Amino acid sequence: MALGDAILACLTERPMTGYELAKTFDASLGFFWKADHQQIYRELSKLRDRGHVQAREVVQSGKPNKLVYTLTSEGRAAFRHWAARPSVPASIKDDLLVRMYALDCVDIEPLRTDLMARLEHHRDRYERYERLLNKRFPQGVAAPADMGKLLGLKIGMRYERSVAEWCEEAIEALAALSPRSNVVALDESQSEAG
Repeated sequence: MALGDAILACLTERPMTGYELAKTFDASLGFFWKADHQQIYRELSKLRDRGHVQAREVVQSGKPNKLVYTLTSEGRAAFRHWAARPSVPASIKDDLLVRMYALDCVDIEPLRTDLMARLEHHRDRYERYERLLNKRFPQGVAAPADMGKLLGLKIGMRYERSVAEWCEEAIEALAALSPRSNVVALDESQSEAG
């Protein structure tokens, strides 16, 4: 998936400014596809050059004018074409898991600290998803146009809960290894030298 496809997906909902698109990424779609504000603005320019979006200038008093982007029929067709292609399962690329793989060669305490930070990160994201779910879908149901958003929140919650549970398991397992840490006590090193 390219960033342009994600932007076209956002614009299927309604016309938006670049700022509104960036906020949408920050609050929803960005959970699954990361992009900073500058990347979004650059991609909007490319989509405009390709004829996939059009921009309408809105004059504002007391502030700079803004551009409101709308999908064109070509943009909608490009999005439909992209959406009809088979998806590619995401691959995991995580430096923490690489360190875990070589556990016997790393210091346990910094790894445990990293795992605790990860645990908090995933708990926080789970709670954020849960708040969004309760706010947008208080009854747990969605209109057909919003079903994908509801399902996305649900898988996001399951993922965050699952990773948080794994972090708890890993922290517990590493706690059992702590006495066997890579640090050699001073008394032991002196007896080995003598």
